[in-house]
Amino acid sequence: MPTHFITLFVAVILETIGTTALQASQQFTKLGPSVIVVIAYAAAFYLLALTLKSMPVGIMYAIWSGSGIVLIALIGWIVFRQTLDWPAILGMAMILVGIVVIQLFSKTAIH
Repeated sequence: MPTHFITLFVAVILETIGTTALQASQQFTKLGPSVIVVIAYAAAFYLLALTLKSMPVGIMYAIWSGSGIVLIALIGWIVFRQTLDWPAILGMAMILVGIVVIQLFSKTAIH
């Protein structure tokens, strides 16, 4: 697997950790989760900057944000007991299909 995909994958995981900690921080009123938010987002953006050396910003951002949306929705459902209705699930499935289409068919995914 190319290094830029690994870097992007780790950035997605860090962004998901940061967003989960953001929920747990209760609007930055809890110190531990608040510190995790700042560190995770800083590391995620650093890795995104590295990814931009090999991928166009639009493609990189589509993969990063789409993957993050789906992962954080799953975490919200499992950890925070937040509900997802069928339109939300369908919309996220369409996001995942879009990411797959980019990866399989786009010639702009790498520059």
